[in-house]
Amino acid sequence: MNINPDLLHFLITTVFSFLIGLEVKSYRSQFLNTKDENYFFGDVRTYSFIGILGFVLFKLDSSALLLYLAGFLAITLLYALLYYKNLQEKKRSILLYIVMLLVYSFGALIQIQPLWLSALLYVSIVFILNADRGIEKFVKDININEFETLGKMVLLSAVILPLLPDTKSIPYIPLSPFKIWLAVVVISGISYGGYIVQKYFFPSKGYFLTGIFGGSYSSTATTVVLARKSKQTGGLNVIEAAIISATSVMYLRLIIVALLFNYEIGKSLLLPFGALALFGFMVSAFYLRDPKEKREHPDIVDTNPLELKTAFIFAFLFVAMMVITQFVTQHYGKAGLEILSFVVGFTDIDPFVLSILTGKFSVTSMQIVAAIMIAAGSNNLLKAIYAIWFGGIKNAYKSALWIAFLGIVTITLGLTYENIL
Repeated sequence: MNINPDLLHFLITTVFSFLIGLEVKSYRSQFLNTKDENYFFGDVRTYSFIGILGFVLFKLDSSALLLYLAGFLAITLLYALLYYKNLQEKKRSILLYIVMLLVYSFGALIQIQPLWLSALLYVSIVFILNADRGIEKFVKDININEFETLGKMVLLSAVILPLLPDTKSIPYIPLSPFKIWLAVVVISGISYGGYIVQKYFFPSKGYFLTGIFGGSYSSTATTVVLARKSKQTGGLNVIEAAIISATSVMYLRLIIVALLFNYEIGKSLLLPFGALALFGFMVSAFYLRDPKEKREHPDIVDTNPLELKTAFIFAFLFVAMMVITQFVTQHYGKAGLEILSFVVGFTDIDPFVLSILTGKFSVTSMQIVAAIMIAAGSNNLLKAIYAIWFGGIKNAYKSALWIAFLGIVTITLGLTYENIL
């Protein structure tokens, strides 16, 4: 059975308007003073009729829109009178007026735009009205510097990136400035996303989640923080599990980065790194058997990984690693690349991994896979040293041994992976 489009649009407008009226009524009963009833603009029926009015006026004059505009001005004039009265009572909110205008727009929107847009508007209104307490808590808890950091992310991705040329213009560098900076933006975005999720969605939820989300943006820094905490608490199995989990997440992070920048390399890393990550999580689960320790809460370190200085340093290291890798592969071949990979592992491996994923070098795909494995393995050895250094042998030897074991296995795989396949 075919339903007349105008009838369908009318019914949808009426239903959405009625439901928003109910939502407004619920909002007023939860968040506003019931003694102020006379100072609000309408109830459920009013919102329903406003939606119908918008539909009818737009339908009658959909070309010139004079009737539709007149309806908008009439609603605004009526609310202006009410708002004048509210100002005398020191009530300044225009929230419900804005909601009513959005309801008025349903009548036009449903007729000229796809249904999903009206549905999205309805869902957004309901969500925002119900988010009042959540917004208050968010504003109370958020660090004001996060807005500055968000601005930096916008600057990196939406301002600097589009301005850069997508042509190879730097001598000895096989990538354009645009692609170099794109790599910076992607890595910064992954790190920033992991930091935001940890800090604002899972704050103080336990050491293990700290290891999980900390490992998504810096497994090395997370290892140092947790090792220090282990020394303060005298050693807890749950912290050992968290340190191991941070390294396990590193493997998953490298898989994602590889898939984004070189899909074939990412597919080759999927099985070995996936297996190593799974093994690390299984070891972590073994140390999570004591439920008392799971209730311990760490002190989240409020250190944002996204800084302009850090981004520019990363870009410099990325280019430098590309030049160094180009020189080593041309003059020393596979053996030189393996040695370079091992040495780089004792620093920040992201610039090296990105350079080898995106550059054009005289090496095979399997040799690139091996180089990434060796770098990840030697980085694990560095983290094992950090765990002992900052946590003490007595407190962090378990996690240090397992991370070192993962490192040795990863390096061994890197040295033999080409022969295994």
